[in-house]
Amino acid sequence: MSFDRRNVLKRGVVGVAGVAVASHHARAASAKSYGRIMGSNERIHVAVQGLGGRGRSFAGSIGNPANNAELLYLCDVADSRLEKAARVFAEKGCSTPVMEKDVRNILADERVDAVIMATPDHWHAPGACMAMAAGKHVYVEKPCSHNMHENELIVQFRDHYKCVVQMGNQQRSSLETQEIIRALHEGLIGEMYKATTFYVNKRGSVPRQQAKAVPAGLDWNLFQGPAPRKEYVGGVENYIWHWYGWDYGTAEMGNNATHELDIARWALAVDLPEEVSVRSGKHQYIEDGWEMYDSMEARFEFEGGKVIEWDGQSRNGYPKYGRGRGTIIYGASGSVFVDRNGYQVFGLDGKLVRDSKSKDKEEGMGVTAGGGMSERHVRNFFAAIRGEEALASPIEQGAVSQAMTHYANIAARTGKNFGVDSRTGRIFDRDAMQLWSREYEPGWEPKI
Repeated sequence: MSFDRRNVLKRGVVGVAGVAVASHHARAASAKSYGRIMGSNERIHVAVQGLGGRGRSFAGSIGNPANNAELLYLCDVADSRLEKAARVFAEKGCSTPVMEKDVRNILADERVDAVIMATPDHWHAPGACMAMAAGKHVYVEKPCSHNMHENELIVQFRDHYKCVVQMGNQQRSSLETQEIIRALHEGLIGEMYKATTFYVNKRGSVPRQQAKAVPAGLDWNLFQGPAPRKEYVGGVENYIWHWYGWDYGTAEMGNNATHELDIARWALAVDLPEEVSVRSGKHQYIEDGWEMYDSMEARFEFEGGKVIEWDGQSRNGYPKYGRGRGTIIYGASGSVFVDRNGYQVFGLDGKLVRDSKSKDKEEGMGVTAGGGMSERHVRNFFAAIRGEEALASPIEQGAVSQAMTHYANIAARTGKNFGVDSRTGRIFDRDAMQLWSREYEPGWEPKI
């Protein structure tokens, strides 16, 4: 299956409560079009896979009586995280769940209606596809895929199994972001031509990888899941898997750029790019164990001359833009800055015209970042399962934004800029296309 932009756009996207604020090419997709729609009063039985900080952040949404959800399972490959998560979910009023290491045992339980996935990146698309094949609805954290091949697969599985699949780019559920995107599409700053996205962090040095005995309580084979089997290296099951090569992570592009690039693409009403250029490298803590770039500047050029730029600094905390993260949109008659805390509108003279602060208490940085818009995003997922709302971030739209991060990573890994067929998503470079997919542990590659 090719990543056909025309087919993606036919499926369309709308915002929460029917706010049609996505690509101007897209039509609204009714939640009623999804299969297995539940009644408005039916309880949704949920499993959560992956119980690091992000996974535990779902406790409040599941425990909220207004969402009428029941926690059946907690799933993680490490005993320590299962035990910690059990306490967190209990404190939020969730029912006592079954504790399980292997998600395949959970998917065999017909009582489970939905799976929330907050695993390491390499598990996202394979796990989501396994869940859909078992008839489960899926909330999949970003990145929705580890590579472009999986980007196609997760949409293909959704189409085949007719499940509700929401991507966890929660700013799509920010009321202020929806408001400003709608205003931009109505001409607030005239014709838009460019968006600059950025992210700054002060991540420190990480140890070099060293083979060690697998810690007690960790199922190392299940952690690797779809990835080829390797020796255990100390600490890799914790957050630093992000920076230890491409078997598990997608670098800072998949980790954080996903959010800002999605907002920029939404604002400019563009789809797949035509040209991708990248300058990246490892520039801090040169001798440590970090194996990815820690600095990247990327440029995406789209049909009609529109441009999205990315400026990411993982380990240099200088606040070049005065904030930790965000998106700046430029138009013929002004500009807009938007982040998780609200938005600001500026005239051509640079003077502030409007300042709208978010009413949500949403953390902007950190793996455990959560708050009002995250809870609203989960609530929207539950409402879509019941046929009451359309998804804020249906997977076909999430996958288009995710493609941008994969293109940038491919350019960084090959050291080559390239053109893209914006209709199919294919790259006009043989070396780049070699990284379209990945090597899978035998039997783990998703197939319908």
